[in-house]
Amino acid sequence: MKIKYYGDTILPNEKSIVLCGPTPRDSHTLSWRPEALKIFEDLNFEGTVFVPEYSSSSFRFNNHIEQLNWEREVYLNCSVMLFWVPRHFPDMLGLTTNVEFGYWLKSEKCIYGRPEYAERIGSLDWLYSLEYNKEPYNNLKDLIEASIALVNKISQNEKEIL
Repeated sequence: MKIKYYGDTILPNEKSIVLCGPTPRDSHTLSWRPEALKIFEDLNFEGTVFVPEYSSSSFRFNNHIEQLNWEREVYLNCSVMLFWVPRHFPDMLGLTTNVEFGYWLKSEKCIYGRPEYAERIGSLDWLYSLEYNKEPYNNLKDLIEASIALVNKISQNEKEIL
């Protein structure tokens, strides 16, 4: 598995999954993404996982627009957009996640879940069920397993077309 963080190179047609969802905005709130990466590792995922957070390196975007452009390029070029929404007020709002989810849902490459305790996710649940005819996942490991199955299916279909 390759892991790519903010600022890392984005290659088109790469077998990849991006971890969409709320990002902590302060130093005391833990990100859900390290747990997700551990699950991908345990499942021996052979692809790229994009993490829209800074790594421990000193790289930083010069401004918010550069960050948004990087994320957009990832979304355009990834195979699957995994949305995990552990929304909790006031420390894990996920307001940008609402916009991204609604904007990219019609791409047909989204997969969505949230824990049972997630707050104010009724509209996301409804929209996902409406557009994909599926219920949201309520377990991160199950969501990741399904995202790997989906990216493998997409990858296989692309090989058959070639």
